[in-house]
Amino acid sequence: MKKIVDELKQLISFKDTTSAGDIVLIAAKEPRMLFYAYVNKIERDSTRRDEWWHVHFTLLSVPMQKLTWTLRTEQMNGQELFTMGGEERFVKAVNFGDDGDIPVDSEKSNKIASLKRIK
Repeated sequence: MKKIVDELKQLISFKDTTSAGDIVLIAAKEPRMLFYAYVNKIERDSTRRDEWWHVHFTLLSVPMQKLTWTLRTEQMNGQELFTMGGEERFVKAVNFGDDGDIPVDSEKSNKIASLKRIK
């Protein structure tokens, strides 16, 4: 999973933090999949001492699906891989830039073989 995340970080410009209104990229190891989700809201989990958050997503799929994951700050900001049901996951907000375009370094993206970019 770490290799996949490293390749994604070379292909996509990510934000350092995640907040409500962001689009995040979610990667799962098994089953192997990548998908985008819209962050509806983030609420503090007051039942825990440490900083855990209820992150409410809408998966950008057909049909759209709503889900809520309880994550630590490092997990929802893409600083740490985590497991759900014993399978690794990764979440990180995508940086769309000021003009709405996703900044992509085409030289780097052409050198990566295991992930293919479809235009």
